[in-house]
Amino acid sequence: MAQATLLAAELRQGTGKGAARATRRAGRVPAVIYGNKEASVLISIDPLDLQQQLRGPGFFARVFEIEIGGKKHRVLARDLQVDPVTDRPIHVDFMRFSEATRLNIDVQVVFENHEESPGLKRGGVLNVVRHTIEMRCKPDSIPESLTVDLTGLDIGDSVHISALEVPEDVELAVADRDFTVATIAAPTILVEVEEEEEEDEEGIEGEEGEEGVEGEEGEEGVEGEEGEEGEEKAEGEKGEAKAEGKEKAKGKKDS
Repeated sequence: MAQATLLAAELRQGTGKGAARATRRAGRVPAVIYGNKEASVLISIDPLDLQQQLRGPGFFARVFEIEIGGKKHRVLARDLQVDPVTDRPIHVDFMRFSEATRLNIDVQVVFENHEESPGLKRGGVLNVVRHTIEMRCKPDSIPESLTVDLTGLDIGDSVHISALEVPEDVELAVADRDFTVATIAAPTILVEVEEEEEEDEEGIEGEEGEEGVEGEEGEEGVEGEEGEEGEEKAEGEKGEAKAEGKEKAKGKKDS
């Protein structure tokens, strides 16, 4: 039989939302124990004790032992309600079970030895495909977590469910294929940097091309202006020559 986690609790009076609010105003978290064909028991829990249990892995896969009025209840947490603003727990449902009980439950996957993975050392990324694995077993046989050892994994390597150690008397909910749990993916930041560098080079080339075009246009403009000035000068010289010729001819007639 798996070792249960002790959780302190107190009986609370009254049912309904009003009684639950009164319990919260008193600084405790309302909860209920139900199931196994027994009467429900209304309890309250210290919020600090509950937060401590929530920080650990596998809160819903852990067997708790709660003693109320001299009677011990072996239970599983089946539902947790939290405040939508503060994210603090405001109610917990605990379910009793018997030795014959078998249920489907999600077991958390924990990854270890990140520093021993060559792929992660080279900048690879741990891509977690499944954060939890669904299993079917007795409550006392539920593993708190499944461990994945990342030692020796390189970029492109993957971890399948067959590589994980599954306890005895535990069945996988998906047993017809060797599904992937996680992979070591290649880093994406290097590709992004290279793309940015290529874009910068293209921008510089574009600017140089524009400057060249502007320079050619400027030179053509200068040449055009010089051509126009030359034409005007030539026309002026022709006009002066004609005027001088007419004056000379008039002087001869007068003489």
